[in-house]
Amino acid sequence: MRARIFQPARTAMSSGSAKTRVWLLEFPHENAREIDPLMGWTSSNDTQSQVRLQFDTLEEAVEYARENGIDAQVFEPNKRRPNVRPGGYGENFATGRRGAWTH
Repeated sequence: MRARIFQPARTAMSSGSAKTRVWLLEFPHENAREIDPLMGWTSSNDTQSQVRLQFDTLEEAVEYARENGIDAQVFEPNKRRPNVRPGGYGENFATGRRGAWTH
């Protein structure tokens, strides 16, 4: 079983970077999930896929995987590009604006 070590991406609902500085180690799904015929709940007998370990640094995560004999693959995060345009939306209405403002 090959685990993966990665930094989670920020949620689509926010522009902040909270909860994206930690490194996670998680295992893939071994078995397909099944739907319980009585209740309709999704279930699986694969408990390993529920394990999600959190580490402060990449080195800690790799060291943990090595010490416990876990074959892990590291996925480097895609870093955000800095804002290309200086200022922001408020810059459009600044009193010291350099260009002419038009509708």
